[in-house]
Amino acid sequence: MIEDWRELIENMNGGVRDLRHGAPDVMKSFSEMARAAHGGTALDGKTKELIALAIAVATRCSPCIAYHAEGAAKKGASREEILETMATAIYMGAGPSVMYAAHALEAFDQLAA
Repeated sequence: MIEDWRELIENMNGGVRDLRHGAPDVMKSFSEMARAAHGGTALDGKTKELIALAIAVATRCSPCIAYHAEGAAKKGASREEILETMATAIYMGAGPSVMYAAHALEAFDQLAA
C-alpha cells in the first residue's frame, strides 16, 4: 500500500477546518467556486470528478487525489473509467504523472470499497 487514503482525507479535513476558521472569507469563496464548478448541465458530476482527478494527478496533489477519487467513486465511476482517466493524465503529465496515477488508482480502489 502506498498510502491510507481514508486516513489522508481525515487528516486533511482537520487542516481544512482550521483554514475555514482562520480565513473564513477566502474559504467561503473557495467553497462557492467549488459549487459553481460542479454546477451546470453540460457535464455530469462523474465526468467533472474524473477531470478533477486527472488534474490532481498532473499537479501532483495527493490530498486532491484522495478527495476526487472518493468523489468519483461516490458518483459511480468504474475502475475502467479511472484507468482511462489516468491514461489521459499520464499522457498530459509524462513520467511524474505515472507515479501519481498509481496513487490515484490505489485511492480509488480503497475509497470505492
